[in-house]
Amino acid sequence: MLSDVWLFVLLLLAGVVALYAGAELLVAGAGQLALGIGLRAATVGVTVIAFATTAPELFVSTIGALEVSTDVGLGAILGSNVANIGLVLGVAALIRPLSVDEAVMRRHVPFMVLAAFLLLAVGANGRIGRLEGAIFLLVLTAFTGYLIHWANVDPAPEVDDPDAGQGIVVKDVALVIGGLIALVVGSRWLVSGGTGLLSALGFSDLFIGLTVLALGTSLPELAASVIGAVRDETGFAIGNVVGSNIYNILAVLGIVALITPIEIAPSTLRFELPALVVFTLVLVAMMWYGRRLSRLDGAVLVLGYGAFIYLLVP
Repeated sequence: MLSDVWLFVLLLLAGVVALYAGAELLVAGAGQLALGIGLRAATVGVTVIAFATTAPELFVSTIGALEVSTDVGLGAILGSNVANIGLVLGVAALIRPLSVDEAVMRRHVPFMVLAAFLLLAVGANGRIGRLEGAIFLLVLTAFTGYLIHWANVDPAPEVDDPDAGQGIVVKDVALVIGGLIALVVGSRWLVSGGTGLLSALGFSDLFIGLTVLALGTSLPELAASVIGAVRDETGFAIGNVVGSNIYNILAVLGIVALITPIEIAPSTLRFELPALVVFTLVLVAMMWYGRRLSRLDGAVLVLGYGAFIYLLVP
């Protein structure tokens, strides 16, 4: 029994490391590819980098839903979105106050709010079926088309990045492929180690997804946003989280629901889903006031996330 626990711990740690490394490779390669074809940095943060850092959630949720239960997949997404707001943006704002890009506030934040309320609405009957999954993906398609439209109407200025417009580089493509491979391997390790460890300790699949798996898959967002704050690229940090929360719901849950319908427990409808909506609305209110997240806002978000985790403990 003890040897099994240590094996699960090693798998869990190896999965976190592989996910982090894979996301870093994917972020580096995808970001440079996007800038190379002329997208502005704010748009890259909300689209390419956000989607790249969402890849761990996609792999973990899909593998977890197929190999363990849909509770794992749903829990990973709900927990990850709350962690993105409370932990990732909270810590980043504590490092340096975060300015909010006007384009992100007007064009992207409304989709983040829409995704949260759409999840609450379609999940109200306790089930996200294939039809609902298709609706998520249709909304995602509309969001992507909307972004492409504005990318064409409002092209990136040349000062956004010295490498912008340099075209596709083979090295960047190799980074993307290497990152995807590491994400696949890391996802399997994280799901196996996390579920094995907490199951041995008597915790439910939903709790495992909301905590260990959610935190593990949020590491790329945490790394990207903290690095953005340290480098004073604060708009990039916020865009990364806003985009990631949109893709987590619309892309990840949409794909998982198409593969296998997701059952939602009554307790999740009472607490975790409303908590996600509350965190989202609090974040929007903070960003709306003064178009920035202050260190005080960061402290409130981190404390709120701590309270969320505390209330999850059985």
